[in-house]
Amino acid sequence: MAKLDEKIGFIGGGNMAYAIGSGLVRCGIVKASQVQVSGPHIENLQRWRDLGAVTCDDNCMVLEHTDIVFICVKPHMLTPCAAQLKYKHVPSAKDASKLVVSVLAGTSLQTLEEAFSFMGSSELKVIRTMPNTSMQVGEGCTVYTGNARVSHHDLEKIHLMLNALGLAQQVPESMIDAVTGVAGCGPAFVYTIIEALADGGVKQGVPRQMALQFAAQTLLGAAKTVLLTGKHPAVLRDEVCSPGGATIVGVHELEKGNLRSTLINAVEKSSQRSAELGKK
Repeated sequence: MAKLDEKIGFIGGGNMAYAIGSGLVRCGIVKASQVQVSGPHIENLQRWRDLGAVTCDDNCMVLEHTDIVFICVKPHMLTPCAAQLKYKHVPSAKDASKLVVSVLAGTSLQTLEEAFSFMGSSELKVIRTMPNTSMQVGEGCTVYTGNARVSHHDLEKIHLMLNALGLAQQVPESMIDAVTGVAGCGPAFVYTIIEALADGGVKQGVPRQMALQFAAQTLLGAAKTVLLTGKHPAVLRDEVCSPGGATIVGVHELEKGNLRSTLINAVEKSSQRSAELGKK
């Protein structure tokens, strides 16, 4: 039995949309038959059809026939996408009850309200989110915020959906770009660390596949330890570093290589770029 009765739409069927949609079906939040997705090239939506979702190449069909609509196009495509929807949209009393949910990096609630004002600016309900692709394995990290017309009940629905795919947290809109640098872009940073750890293992004679598995499991275990123990990472690191041991020597090399500073800078630059993309 699905936990939500609403029909869920995705305008744009790329990786982020699929991570959310497939995750919701896998977790039993909705049935595949409740999901409808559109994209410019119908042949690229095969994985959605394999999932059991309805697919089409008409964005307006998704907007008209679903209750919660995820906008999953690239930020620079918002204006032409909204213009196309406005041209074909037939105003309806149902517009007031629809939830428009954006996953567009750097795109403010005000920008979204202006883009979809054709649905009735006085009633339009918009939610801005910043998810990440780890949703596809149920370990996502998403923040969200709604405009003034979004009700507490609406937010509860969105939280149910997003929290089923990992961790979800409502935050002030002013925080979303900063979180983008940590959680939205963070998986790419972590994948780079996993690859580098594995390369180090290969250099020391560990077979490639084994090194990758060990590196990934090591990060998974370390992350769980932080979350479950509540200890500060520095405390946990010190627990691993025996005086004069192998680990402290390696940590010293990380410090000489400015790993900490490089990651801080990466988060800062990614957060700034997120804001820039929204302005463009």
